[in-house]
This record gives sequence, structure tokens and C-alpha cells, in this order.
Amino acid sequence: MNGDSGEKKASAVQHRSGRKAAAKPASFEEALERLEAIVRKMESGTEDLGTMVASFEEGRELLAYCGKALSEIERKVEILTKKADGSVELEPFAEEVS
Repeated sequence: MNGDSGEKKASAVQHRSGRKAAAKPASFEEALERLEAIVRKMESGTEDLGTMVASFEEGRELLAYCGKALSEIERKVEILTKKADGSVELEPFAEEVS
């Protein structure tokens, strides 16, 4: 067995379209910027169909990454609330129920 097969596997992940997966964003902000750039590029209509499909796939991945990041942050958010006596108390973030 080759000792670096796991490394090659991780760096050469490919999509059904045959293109290599984009590198995982370093941050939510980076992912959002990349997603916005993909939307602008697709809306311009200057890309060929194959490129647009690849961009769409990358956009779906970035959207999932952003959604997961927001969910994790939401769980960590605490809201400061002021009591009637003027003291401040930390409360866990309450999710809206739709």
C-alpha cells in the first residue's frame, strides 16, 4: 500500500462533472464572497454551459458550507437581556419556530 494514498485522495476529490472540488473556504466571509462572484459570473451570461454547470455545483457546495457555518454560530449566540431590577442576564439564543 502506498502511504500517501489518503493525501492524494483528499487533494483530488472530483465532482460528477469531472472537475476538481474547490478548496474549502477559510472562512464564512470567503465562502460568501466566492458565492457572490459565482452569481455575478452566471448572471452575466458570458460563460459556456459546462462552466455554468461547474459554477452551479461549486455554488451549491458554498451555500451548504455557509448554511452550516450560520447554524453553528446561531447555536453559540447568546442574547443579553436586562431584568426589571437593571441587572443583565445571559440567555441562550432562541430559534424561531416557523
